[in-house]
Amino acid sequence: MSTLLLIRHGENDFLKQGLLPGQLPGIFLNERGQAQAAALAEGLKGLPVKAIYASPLERAVETAEPLARALNLDIQLRPNLMDANVGEWAGKEIKKLRKLALWKQNQEQPAQARFPGGETVAGQQERIVAEINSISAAHKKEMVAVVLHADPIKLAIGHYIGLPLDKFQKMNIDPGSVSILEVGPRGAQLVALNLKPPFSFPNS
Repeated sequence: MSTLLLIRHGENDFLKQGLLPGQLPGIFLNERGQAQAAALAEGLKGLPVKAIYASPLERAVETAEPLARALNLDIQLRPNLMDANVGEWAGKEIKKLRKLALWKQNQEQPAQARFPGGETVAGQQERIVAEINSISAAHKKEMVAVVLHADPIKLAIGHYIGLPLDKFQKMNIDPGSVSILEVGPRGAQLVALNLKPPFSFPNS
């Protein structure tokens, strides 16, 4: 089985300001986010990680960089690991979006939802799972780190554990956290959800 460390990027001011980032470029880690990235690298550097993959959005790349330096690995960018394409909602105030019926549907019945001018939640899940499957197939019996975003992590985990799509928002994935999946030909197992440093791994 492949062991996948699904890492959510660190904190950034854009989301703290109540704005929806989607796939907007130019969103960087704030000071706390940089500290979270450093803590992740310190906590994970003793593990036998063979490769690091990341969403090409800056907040994910910046989170991956300290770990890549600690392990002397390159960061392999995969566009299909990007956050949701939220279309016309990108950069909008979340408090205003919450008043929309489509926002409520996105939260409560996402299997039926599409972002205006963007992708469906179901399509986002298909995109993420296809990329995770590709990464897993390339690293049989190996551990890899995958740095991406909250909803893509929830959607991937939900798929592999058989959670209905309408329930994926029931999970919580914090900035600077790690969730661990083991994926193989006979299925998948969720080993850990939303871990934050300092970690306690056996033989690390």
